[in-house]
Amino acid sequence: MSPLSKRQWRFFLAVAARVAPPCERLDPAGQARFNAIVGKALAARPRSLQRQFRLFLTLLRWGPALRFGASFDRLEPVRQDAVLRWLLDAPILKLRSGFWGVRALAFMGLYGQPEVWPALRYAPSFNGNRFLHD
Repeated sequence: MSPLSKRQWRFFLAVAARVAPPCERLDPAGQARFNAIVGKALAARPRSLQRQFRLFLTLLRWGPALRFGASFDRLEPVRQDAVLRWLLDAPILKLRSGFWGVRALAFMGLYGQPEVWPALRYAPSFNGNRFLHD
């Protein structure tokens, strides 16, 4: 069973596209790989943490309505970015932690796909820092 509903996956991918813009260009196969990578990471976490993540996504979706009168996914990109910047340095630790969790999972879902590395000009070294020890 998936840790997120289809609607939550769509919303998370939309948020990921604001955090890591190359996510927006993922084709359906890339989106499926993204969901599989993030889903596996979430499924490995305790149910309580999965619940917190789902709750944070709900807060991220509807919280901006208090200030801007619209849900996150209905805001223009500049306002979406303003919401995310506020969460980056939010005065409440749980909000900051939630944002950094979303950010980490977005990058994991993107950079965890070897198929997209050339388009990102990402060339990880699997030798670690071996050159430092030679």
